[in-house]
Amino acid sequence: MKTAISRRDVMCRGVLGAAGLVLADRMGTVPGGSVKAAGLGEGSTRANAKAKSVIQIWLWGGPSHLDTFDPKPAAGYDYCGQLDKPIPTNIDGIMVGELLPLLAKQADKYSIIRSMTHGVNAHETAAYMVQTGRPPGGRDVYPCVGAVVSLFKGYNAGYKGLIPPYVVLTQPQGRFSEAGFLGGRYKPFATGGDPAQARFAVEGVVAQGITDERQKDRRTLLHKLDTLGRTMKDDQSLQAFQEAEDGAYELILGDGGKVFDLTQETNELRDSYGRTTFGQACLVARRLVERGVPYVTINYNGWDTHKQHFQTMRRKLPEMDRGMATLLQDLTERGLLDSTIVWWSGEFGRTPKVQWEPPWSGGRGHYGRVFSAVVAGGGFKGGRVVGASDEKGEDVKDRPVYPCDLIASMYELLGIDPDGKLPHPQGLDVRVTPAVAEGVTSGGRLKEIM
Repeated sequence: MKTAISRRDVMCRGVLGAAGLVLADRMGTVPGGSVKAAGLGEGSTRANAKAKSVIQIWLWGGPSHLDTFDPKPAAGYDYCGQLDKPIPTNIDGIMVGELLPLLAKQADKYSIIRSMTHGVNAHETAAYMVQTGRPPGGRDVYPCVGAVVSLFKGYNAGYKGLIPPYVVLTQPQGRFSEAGFLGGRYKPFATGGDPAQARFAVEGVVAQGITDERQKDRRTLLHKLDTLGRTMKDDQSLQAFQEAEDGAYELILGDGGKVFDLTQETNELRDSYGRTTFGQACLVARRLVERGVPYVTINYNGWDTHKQHFQTMRRKLPEMDRGMATLLQDLTERGLLDSTIVWWSGEFGRTPKVQWEPPWSGGRGHYGRVFSAVVAGGGFKGGRVVGASDEKGEDVKDRPVYPCDLIASMYELLGIDPDGKLPHPQGLDVRVTPAVAEGVTSGGRLKEIM
């Protein structure tokens, strides 16, 4: 079915490429944006929110729970490999993997969920479940957490920032539609680029190889060629175009886009985060929530370790340890951790028993029966452990936590009613989080750490 597009929409969408789309999204004119927050049910948002923002550290591919936050040294070499010496944290009784010494010193700031489960071992379906809280299949594609937060905390809810309310650093998670039936307006703004480079080339905002002076010259030339704008100054459509242009250039040349300029930070702080893509992405994420952006995902890939697992862990875990630990400390020192949820997770864990046989030769496979997640800030208590896996990390031993339980807990802290309604394009009655009556298994919200 074709949708009519007004001249005003065409103009607003066309200004300055990606920056124009950002502004068009703010004005409510992006294709697929027909679902409006005005259609939400009564009581969908609450005033007593503890959290304002979320930083999601998404370990695409699935991190091993045994090598990170649920070590099992007694299980032996076939389960631990060379990483069999977990270390104590600054909280008595809580141990973490030996390659996480900096996070070990920050355990008072986060809680570990050691009994996450959904039983799915395929990337696509497991990612969909962890990001939406819903089982795959069925009539609808449901929105992920970032899209729901963008709906309830974004432009329709009074957000005024030029930076979109849902940002992904740096590439989309892929393999599922983040916005689902909410439509294109609630998809994330993926920055592209690499924040570890000398200039973070953000898609549509910071152009590689083009100076600010050249951007200003381009704008001057644009105005010289704009004979239509000079002869039709009072036309409302052209006024909307001018507003979009002004906003887009504010994003490119003004204070809006400066959030991505890491040269404004000290070299000492940047070194603390680590001069890696992940470490600098953590720093960008802090700068974004400091500006009031409600949802930031760091899409941190490289965790699908079917082969050379331990070699990869010796490279990736120190990088993760440094970036995440500095993020928690930086948020704390700036008074932001109390209002910012930090959520660490992948789509599943990895097989507790190492696959030594060829062709894996020391790898770990996909594992959705039990895995770990970490939450900090925004109303979540620190220094706690929720649930437990068995002695070899193969099954949930105590207090199963399903994706919908964790998601509903985050929504509650954000002031989003988990039992409220989502606007549906066909007017169907859809809850923010699924009910047990819908056939979804639940262990209940994480009240023990809220």
